[in-house]
Amino acid sequence: MPALDLPFFGSLMLGAMLVVAAYTFSVSVVAGRGRPHLLPAARHGVYATWAVTAVAVFALAYAFQAHDFRIRYVLRYSDRSMPWYYLWASLWGGQDGSLLWWSFLLTTYSAVCARTLKHRLPELAPYIMATLMSILMFFCVLMLFAANPFAVVASGAAPDGEGLNPLLQNYWMMIHPPMLYTGLVGWSVPFAFVIAALITGRLDEEWVRASRRFMLFAWIALAVGNILGMLWSYEELGWGGYWAWDPVENAAFMPLLAGTPFLHSIRLQERRGMFKVWNVFLLCLTFLMTIFGTFLTRSGMIASVHSFAKSSIGIYFVWYLLFMIAVCAGLIVWRLPLLRSKARIDSLLSRDFVFLLNNWILMGMLFFVLIATTFPLISEALRSETVTVGPGYYNKWMIPLGLVLLSLTGIGPLLAWRKSNGAYMARVMLVPGIAATTVMLLHVFVGPHFGFPAHVSSDQIYDTLTGRVLAAIYGSAPVLSTTVCTFVVAGHLQEFWRGTRVRMKNTHESFILALYEVISRAKRRYGGYLVHMGLVAMYFGFTGAAYDTDKEAALHVGESMQVRGFTMRYDGSRMEVDPNKRMIFSDFTVFKNGQRVANISPAKFIYSKPADTATTEVAIRSTLTEDIYAIMNSVNPQTKVGTFRIIVRPFVSWIWLGGLFMIFGTFVCMSPSVREVLGEVREPSPMRSAPALMTTLLLGLFVGGSLWLFGSGLAHGQTDGSSSLHAGSVTLKGPVEKQLFERLLCMCGDCQRLPLSSCSCSWADDMRAKIRDRMARGQSPEKIQADYRDKYGAKAIAIPDDHGLDRALWAVPLGLIGLAAGALVWRGRTWVGKSGHAATAAPGGSLPAADGGATLETYDAALDAELHKLDD
Repeated sequence: MPALDLPFFGSLMLGAMLVVAAYTFSVSVVAGRGRPHLLPAARHGVYATWAVTAVAVFALAYAFQAHDFRIRYVLRYSDRSMPWYYLWASLWGGQDGSLLWWSFLLTTYSAVCARTLKHRLPELAPYIMATLMSILMFFCVLMLFAANPFAVVASGAAPDGEGLNPLLQNYWMMIHPPMLYTGLVGWSVPFAFVIAALITGRLDEEWVRASRRFMLFAWIALAVGNILGMLWSYEELGWGGYWAWDPVENAAFMPLLAGTPFLHSIRLQERRGMFKVWNVFLLCLTFLMTIFGTFLTRSGMIASVHSFAKSSIGIYFVWYLLFMIAVCAGLIVWRLPLLRSKARIDSLLSRDFVFLLNNWILMGMLFFVLIATTFPLISEALRSETVTVGPGYYNKWMIPLGLVLLSLTGIGPLLAWRKSNGAYMARVMLVPGIAATTVMLLHVFVGPHFGFPAHVSSDQIYDTLTGRVLAAIYGSAPVLSTTVCTFVVAGHLQEFWRGTRVRMKNTHESFILALYEVISRAKRRYGGYLVHMGLVAMYFGFTGAAYDTDKEAALHVGESMQVRGFTMRYDGSRMEVDPNKRMIFSDFTVFKNGQRVANISPAKFIYSKPADTATTEVAIRSTLTEDIYAIMNSVNPQTKVGTFRIIVRPFVSWIWLGGLFMIFGTFVCMSPSVREVLGEVREPSPMRSAPALMTTLLLGLFVGGSLWLFGSGLAHGQTDGSSSLHAGSVTLKGPVEKQLFERLLCMCGDCQRLPLSSCSCSWADDMRAKIRDRMARGQSPEKIQADYRDKYGAKAIAIPDDHGLDRALWAVPLGLIGLAAGALVWRGRTWVGKSGHAATAAPGGSLPAADGGATLETYDAALDAELHKLDD
């Protein structure tokens, strides 16, 4: 029996995917145009599409395991020495395979959606399936004509492959890309729902309720995917951080910034029928951001350490984006009369208005990141000069905006729907305000004694007024962050207590039982509060970066170095070998107060494929209070003298704990309501058959993440990761040098223009030596930066200057913030004026306005009434 021709078979499956998807699309459209008897055929077509795609995926996976080097993709991303699990990860390690994996996830979502729509929503179902199939058809065209994962090598099969990039040979790459893709692709389903609603004109809350759990699952999957990417960066790239505002990181973050306001504003549509146009726009924008992010990642138009090689598929994405923008805009304009709402915001002092502010802040952050990410392309198009926008610029803007957003997260739940008065606000904010003020005073007066001053030094090389103002805010960010975090936590705990107290009073239940019952009866509300608490934990972890202690030293065997209360004793180096690489370890014993607390071993790995590629392995010892992050710069093989960099960063583990809280909160939001469990809902939500699968996946993520966090060494262990050849082996001498090198980018032409503070290539080493010599001769950092820009151009500077077109990056965001604030207040006052006097009772069981003589007692009575009505 002749062997299976995998390249031909795989290409055949790609063609079959396109044919079956086109058939399903056609049948679905016909079914929606008055032939509902064809719906079963369309549904079975979706199932068939999933089956064909699954066969194609497993064919490519088998090609990797069988080392079929006739296939170009297998040749480029694997070799015979790789273990089977990294061969499986190679499936999404490159561009062509990741598109196939994307298609597989899309057909999986489509099959689940088709199954949940069986016998339900017959008017929407045809167009939902047609929309999903149209998206799949685009990716099939991409793979068949521009990025075929089964394309063969023209010269024939090679004896061995080129090997997977060592950066991707990490256990986080086994789960980070699939989870990120799960989140990105997941937004296709809510998008299909809203397109179907626009086509049919059924624009009430029906499509919202039907797609709610898909929305939540896509959101949390995308959030977890981003957090896993932070973990990978933290362990793998070896520079001591977890987020660098890289264009590809931004591409995955922007859909999250678009989807989060949608999940908030949709609550107002469900309660009062408000913001229909806005919600449709947000959902379309979120989907478009997933496609745009995929375009950024794969076009190679913007330099990134994460992006795929530059290819010809960018033009396909451009045309597809333009087409989808036209379709979305046309449908919204067509259905505008049906999308208008007569409901208005009754008061600026209301939860409704805070939700709107939340939306505007998130949208401002989205468009800021979008403009900053694409500014190099804009600059090149307008003046034929590439400008680089580095992390320092993003941080100066995003930290203040992030603190405002976190403040709104704390204020919103404390306000009543529709209207609150001053006396009511003063009473509900009393306890959170006292708690926040207490923590702020402790931070200011007591924190410095424990190494946590209220103000931290900021970049002193800014030559713009806006930059100096932002630097001042940045310097005060730690105390602002801890204060706001405390306010949010106290406010949310107060809300949990108030709901529990009302139930205890009426039912005489114990505190634990009453708390459980309150959460069970209002899962979306209290699950959302748990997500907020997770966000607070992440903010607390981010705050710890302001108190990093970073030291370098050259040590003989047996010598020690002191870093933030820890004694790091160098015990010597050793070598180990496996079939894939040589590993040089440096062993350290960590002491605190004279007691041994850990053993860690940073290392250098030299991989055989690609030939002699060296990476710097970091060793991390994590606890709830701080991480010890050890990097081996070099070790002399004869004398064993080594140079090492040790970073102690407080509170990093709270970031990962926050992610677990967010998973758990979303699990609570998505779990079936009490009435659904008891079977009291006559017509279940179309998602009722899917929550079991989705909530089980979320619970698995929560439990698995908890076991990893607490079982793999949170308290006393270590984690090894690896870093790029261009990262993690740089010795910096003092804060001024650190600030300057963070602004100057490597221009060797081989790396992705990493900052001189982290790039360890020989060109960067030589440039650092030259700059140090100039600084020793008394030249100022401003002069050195200006000369560097003159020699290498604006693209060599990470933070744009206040000159020419670059000035727009400083002036435009400030101007837009002012205009947006003015427009928002003006529009809010217009709404309030049109609304007249606020009603004293909100429709649909929502809480009454806290106006006039409303008291906490009346609020509690309304809360009790609402909890009895909630079916979530």
